[in-house]
Amino acid sequence: MIDKNKELVSDAGSAGKVFSLWKVLLPVAIGLAAVAWMFWRDAKSQNIGAELSQIDFSPYVICCIALAWLFMIGRDFGLCWRFRVLTDGDLSWKQAMRVTCLCEFTSAVTPTAVGGSSLGMLFLNRENIELGRATTLMLATLFLDELFFVVACPIIVLFTPLRELFATGGGFGAGLEVTFWLIYSGIFLWTLFLFLGIIVWPGGIRRLLVRLFSISWLRRWQPRVVAMGANMQATSTSLRSKSFKFWIQVFCGTSLSWISRFLVVNALFLAFVPSADACQWLIFARQTAVWVVLMVSPTPGGAGLSEWLFSEFYDTLIPTAALSLVMAISWRIVSYYIYLLIGAVLVPKWLRDSFGGRKKSKL
Repeated sequence: MIDKNKELVSDAGSAGKVFSLWKVLLPVAIGLAAVAWMFWRDAKSQNIGAELSQIDFSPYVICCIALAWLFMIGRDFGLCWRFRVLTDGDLSWKQAMRVTCLCEFTSAVTPTAVGGSSLGMLFLNRENIELGRATTLMLATLFLDELFFVVACPIIVLFTPLRELFATGGGFGAGLEVTFWLIYSGIFLWTLFLFLGIIVWPGGIRRLLVRLFSISWLRRWQPRVVAMGANMQATSTSLRSKSFKFWIQVFCGTSLSWISRFLVVNALFLAFVPSADACQWLIFARQTAVWVVLMVSPTPGGAGLSEWLFSEFYDTLIPTAALSLVMAISWRIVSYYIYLLIGAVLVPKWLRDSFGGRKKSKL
């Protein structure tokens, strides 16, 4: 009983640190600062006020913005579907949606490289999924997300000339291309490591990690690495017996989620830049590249960097700087800030229900 209480207090403390008020406000402040800087930068050379006044929110534009929201719903549906399949239906749709929203909120208030999986096992555990199994499931979602990019990026590059994919108005195209390939290489190696550790050779990878991190200058990280090796082996035991249909379903759910996320920008272009109808594939391809670069963002939820990347990647396709700012803000509201709002509503109740009032939310 004492151990259980200690675990409860520890979990509450971890959640409380991630969900503290300043961590919610920080990405908002960074994002607004980035938008303000871009506004100031462009205002020096262009009449931003006049350009903004020319934007017409016609019924067609409003319908296209609604389509962007519909794509975000499709994204969440894909994640919920994946959780349902991974748990063999043990999570209801309502529970899967709650876990999805909490994971997205965690992603929004932590650096992109950390992601929503940092507390995902805790969210699943509070939905009556045993903690060891929850850890296994979150490791599986991590593998599936990385696998999607490993598969999708070569397809994007195959059908999109590189000179068009990285053609930016700010002259950063060459640098972004190098960054893209460096990050993709890292994603590929990490996915290969997860594949070997989860599917092909879990015991061998675990022993290799233990031996490698026995080196004196790496020993400080040995406990965490050993735990990761154990989790990979447990994940392997759980997943290697799954049917081909299972893998098709979870990868389809993953693909639906990411593709729907990318299509949000396509819908915004339909709304604000009708002349871009002929380059919808290029818009989608550049969104894939944006998210690859955001994989290593040091800011919470990619705040600041996301707005700048949007402005750089789509500058050649958007006629005015003012319109670029409006679209960047609209993109972030639909795909990012909404999860901060949802989290602000869900988290206090979740903490209260999960920890019985032992840890009050700081929101």
